[in-house]
Amino acid sequence: MWEGAGMASPQTLSEADRRIVAAWAADCAERVLPAFEAQAPADDRPRDAIARARAFARGELSAADEIRERFIAGRAASDVKTPVAVAAARAAAQAAAVAHMGAHALGAAAYAAKAVALAAPDRPEAVSDEIRWQLDHLTAESRSALRRLPPLGEDSSGPLGPGLLTSGILATVIREIQANVTDPDGPESS
Repeated sequence: MWEGAGMASPQTLSEADRRIVAAWAADCAERVLPAFEAQAPADDRPRDAIARARAFARGELSAADEIRERFIAGRAASDVKTPVAVAAARAAAQAAAVAHMGAHALGAAAYAAKAVALAAPDRPEAVSDEIRWQLDHLTAESRSALRRLPPLGEDSSGPLGPGLLTSGILATVIREIQANVTDPDGPESS
């Protein structure tokens, strides 16, 4: 059951925590937005989704309003042809969906890293570099909020359950982020 039905998924997070991680998710998605815009310069859906995620983070938009709008950027992914543009649009869509469920922040980061990998197939270190950037740009509050999420694949009631985020590069990225935010000796303590 979802939060609106009286039982919250552990992947939902509190509204305060969703607002905190929405800003980080928007940062992750915005880094790959040029890959989408190179393919579809007139399509502002992903850019708008990132702006809405930031507005939600600042408390300017309600969760209810954003829940109704969260699929718009995802539709942009079906209108582009290259895998890198698709991944960039999905990163933006995941960032916008944080208002609904906090676990989508990890989806935004994972799709952004996937877009980076697709854009630089000759640079095997590109994904590691992107994850390092993502981890370096987590605030203490964001790290704390992300620690409240269940490990990838352990809870079926949201994006971290069975589905797209639990396989391939997306799963690899999410597992690395989750390991680093829960490791007391990880980058946060340096």
